[in-house]
Amino acid sequence: MSHAHFEGKFEVELKYRLASKSAFLATLKSTIEHEVMLLDNLESDSYFDQQDTLLAQGKSVCIREMEPSGIKLWIVKGPQADRCEATNITDAVSARSMLKTMGYEVVLELKKTRSIYFVGKFHITVDHLEGLGDFAEFAIMTDDEAHLEDYRQELVALAAEFGLTSADIEHQSYRQLQTKSHR
Repeated sequence: MSHAHFEGKFEVELKYRLASKSAFLATLKSTIEHEVMLLDNLESDSYFDQQDTLLAQGKSVCIREMEPSGIKLWIVKGPQADRCEATNITDAVSARSMLKTMGYEVVLELKKTRSIYFVGKFHITVDHLEGLGDFAEFAIMTDDEAHLEDYRQELVALAAEFGLTSADIEHQSYRQLQTKSHR
């Protein structure tokens, strides 16, 4: 397993809504060379914001815990769509406390079941969110901003190997989808 897949301050990510998770996984297992990073981890995301002064539009701060893998991350996304940084943390409880001390509060809790696969330089996450459905995210992390569009085209081509098209793309984040479903 290579953690190099998650290094970089930019993330090119295309999220697809899956009509059939089982068909997607059958294609992955039968025709796409891949490596498994983890299977069916329960991922709990706590999104933070400030009550009085909201974070700038397009930014998010999240503490993520994954079980049974034990991975814990502090993730900051935005303000540009491709901007994303994450760092491993050892103590999610203390990280949450630090954010609360700085005036942040939990504004959304999101849970999903996630599997992660490596396909060459890319990673594919297959997610299930209760009430929202099944999704596949095709992504790459990089520090090289000049290659973002090239990577985006390569990810589109990889998704096409699974029969996914632009009509299957989900443009909203899980946070946006979850917030919208609770209105």
